[in-house]
Amino acid sequence: MIILFSLVVALAFFGLVILLSIFLQKRKNKDIVRKLRRYGVRPVSRTEGDVNILIKQIYQFVQKVAKPLVDRNIAQSLEYKLQQAGLSLLGGEYIVISISASLITGIIIWFLTLSFMIAFAAAVGVSLVLWFIVLILIQRRLESFTEQLGDCLITIANALRAGYSFQQAVEIIANEMEPPISDEFARMTHDIVMGMPLEEALENANHRVGSPDFELVVTAVLIQHEVGGNLAQILDSISYTIAERIRMKREISALTAQGRFSAIVLLLLPFAAGSAMYVVNHDDFVQMLHDPMGQMAMLVSFILEIIGYFVIRRIVDIDV
Repeated sequence: MIILFSLVVALAFFGLVILLSIFLQKRKNKDIVRKLRRYGVRPVSRTEGDVNILIKQIYQFVQKVAKPLVDRNIAQSLEYKLQQAGLSLLGGEYIVISISASLITGIIIWFLTLSFMIAFAAAVGVSLVLWFIVLILIQRRLESFTEQLGDCLITIANALRAGYSFQQAVEIIANEMEPPISDEFARMTHDIVMGMPLEEALENANHRVGSPDFELVVTAVLIQHEVGGNLAQILDSISYTIAERIRMKREISALTAQGRFSAIVLLLLPFAAGSAMYVVNHDDFVQMLHDPMGQMAMLVSFILEIIGYFVIRRIVDIDV
């Protein structure tokens, strides 16, 4: 009881410090907001401003804590994954956020259940969920990029036939098309403008995107840059190949829909069964939660469920 009371007091003190910092920041920006209103500029609302300030302060704190981890190999490899997901986070910042979320979840679950095994499983589960979200964002962004790549190559080929250079064609893509492909080509344009060689800019973009189709495009452009040739015709051929590959992927996705749905049912069924047992047979279910053997059985079952889900996903994931 004393520990719980201390935790509540600490959280209240932390919230008071945040509110005090927000109040001081509002007083500091009061004159600026008044001048903006005088010139007809709409200022940000109080609620929106407070939320933005709080998010900025939390982000600055995460940056300070994550600074020693930025130069680590794990953090650097994570940065490419986060870039592929379209997240503007450094690898060290993601590590700090993941560890903090796991610790906070584990502490809360431990206070609620007084079980170390359940708290540890919840903490590990939060880390896995965060990484699973990153993987989903990577997959969705990669699919969107691949869907846009065919039209992008046609636009570049037409621009080359009209007399534009390859760099000018890349700028057209960055300005005219939608994200995520416009973001990558805009970054490539920025790298070239800052003095980076075209080959290095293309290789960096290929490493960030992680698409085999875009790797084929980069290889074709680099070969044409070295030995010459009709780049517009090459890009037309690659565009046709990508369009046929997308059509085949859609057919395979329709044929494997049952297997993917089975994986989702397999993952959600134990939670539904556990909820039903909690309602129907409450006393026995609570006793199982407090029994060490029951906790171990639930942990092993959870791990096996995750393994089974990924095995099924691996079976229905057919490379084209």
